[in-house]
Amino acid sequence: MKKVMFFVAALMNFISCSQSSKDKSNVLIKATMKKILLMVLLFVSVTANAQKDVTKFMGIPVDGYKADMKRKLIGKGFTYNSKKDFFEGEFNGRDVNVYVVTNKNKVWRIMVCDANTCDEAEIKRRFNKLCSQFSKNQKYQAANFGESDYTISESEDISYEMLVHKKRYDAAYFQLSEKESIDTLYIQERIMGVLLQKYTQEQIDNPTEEEANEMISLARKEGLNIAFDLLEKKLVWFMIDSINGRYYITMFYDNEYNHSDGEDL
Repeated sequence: MKKVMFFVAALMNFISCSQSSKDKSNVLIKATMKKILLMVLLFVSVTANAQKDVTKFMGIPVDGYKADMKRKLIGKGFTYNSKKDFFEGEFNGRDVNVYVVTNKNKVWRIMVCDANTCDEAEIKRRFNKLCSQFSKNQKYQAANFGESDYTISESEDISYEMLVHKKRYDAAYFQLSEKESIDTLYIQERIMGVLLQKYTQEQIDNPTEEEANEMISLARKEGLNIAFDLLEKKLVWFMIDSINGRYYITMFYDNEYNHSDGEDL
């Protein structure tokens, strides 16, 4: 969170300062545009990364064919249960069952369920501990960017809330990239595409002060859109499930690049 917000603040501060000058020359405007694009690229490199960077489970990309994923999970120590079509093993200190979910024969989700259930008090502690672990892990960014607290209070009656109000207790995080390089061409093309919707190439190369200010604003907005678009493709989330008055955690490692988007409708 601190890492993401630092670059957001730096970007906004830089833009604010660059726009406040009353005596900009065309040279300064062009230099400012280049710096803004570099800041956008820097922000995206920290928060997202290349277009095809995908979610990982225990270091395994959530991608490819199910048979390949089966081999990799077995390599991590999981045992395949052929009767129930899931994997059994240990994850984050718990006995779990791991399910591989596909779309058009490509893996798009790894679902991890607690193998054992627990009572209400224990599931609240388990849920809150997971929230704490994810929040402290530098590989993750809370999907709500800290606007609300995912944790459950001790006084919360989750059995009543889930049964009567159909409340769902979940928490979602974006998995940040571990790579250092980014697809700069993709980012530049997206930003340029936005600018060309409103300006000609000549205007972009030789903007007036008013045009430059608006281009800076458009570039910043699209840069943030790119970052969030890429982040949303690497979602990891978990929720409380129940069965027969007992509770367990289900976790999801999703690769949204492979998820169905209504193309078969």
